[in-house]
Amino acid sequence: MQRSLYESEHDAFRDSVRAFCEKQIAPHHPDWEKAGIVPRELWIEAGKQGFLGTDVPEQYGGGGVKDFRYNAVVGEEVTRVGGSGVGFTLHNDVVAPYLLKLGTDEQKERWLPGFCSGELITAIAMTEPGTGSDLQGIKTSAKKDGDDWVVNGSKTFITNGINADLVIVVAQTDPSAGARGFSLLVIERDMPGFGRGRNLEKVGMKAQDTAELFFDNVRVPGTNLLGTEGMGFLHLLDCLPHERLSIAVVAVAAARKVLDMTVDYCKERKAFSKPIGSFQNTRFVLAELETEVCIAEQYIDRAVSEHNAGRFDVKDAAMAKWWTTELQTKVVDRCVQLHGGYGYMLEYPVAKAYIDCRVQTIYGGTTEIMKEIIGRSLGV
Repeated sequence: MQRSLYESEHDAFRDSVRAFCEKQIAPHHPDWEKAGIVPRELWIEAGKQGFLGTDVPEQYGGGGVKDFRYNAVVGEEVTRVGGSGVGFTLHNDVVAPYLLKLGTDEQKERWLPGFCSGELITAIAMTEPGTGSDLQGIKTSAKKDGDDWVVNGSKTFITNGINADLVIVVAQTDPSAGARGFSLLVIERDMPGFGRGRNLEKVGMKAQDTAELFFDNVRVPGTNLLGTEGMGFLHLLDCLPHERLSIAVVAVAAARKVLDMTVDYCKERKAFSKPIGSFQNTRFVLAELETEVCIAEQYIDRAVSEHNAGRFDVKDAAMAKWWTTELQTKVVDRCVQLHGGYGYMLEYPVAKAYIDCRVQTIYGGTTEIMKEIIGRSLGV
């Protein structure tokens, strides 16, 4: 089925992003996986090409176009080359909405130019060692001291955690206020007391720097409060649909890439003197996956359109996130099976896709939490 989401300007943008990914990411990604991190130079080059902050106003060095289709193109093309360690989507799709929606003019002037140039890499820190999806269990605290905040605590599983120059931290600012006792504070790289632990060793996504962060009496100026004091959770609820849509876009792009690759493999690989694609079971599996991926592509295209129109809400995001990521893991698993023993060899891209995809149903809100959100919206 023909996709109709993108227009000529998006296609031209895609050509540029694809060329960048094939030249600057694909040949080097295996080395970055061994190193456990992507070099900062890649971010600088992406900034020069205009791939960071496409929706940031031009006055700050951004693209000046509020259109999530450009974000989706970047996510799809990085995914197409297997660039699972490249944190552009976290930067563009997760952090940018907070800065754009909540930042003061002074904060935007201070942070957005570096955000768009790639000189300032960003992260967001929600998860703690003792809290996953239960954000109300956050223990990291921020106490007022004059005009400043003093932050203590720790975070874990933070994407871009080693490279990050600017981290949006969810902290408890009023223990007696319940859900209204949390705020967002921006902690910058060189603030005394801000430390980084291990670059965590993960099952997949080896090139992505995922870190522990520690805050030991970090003094944060009041001018680094993002949004309104005590409204941290409401700010999160407002921005999480954007993040979950980004994850869903990548999930569908990854499923499509692996499926197309597997169809080609089934045409070439022979068993009993004929291509394995000629066996009825193989055709049926591929037919099922092709149908589901096509449905997912149409769904995600509509989701992006709804998001651009301002109609994509928390429930919509939860449905998109859980269904597409579960589909991605299903598609990749079936494709590994069709590759046989070769599917278990890391020299084959399908094996890398297998270990990279597993986290998709976990981060950004687990499948179980997404279903809980949807269920509650139904009044049950």
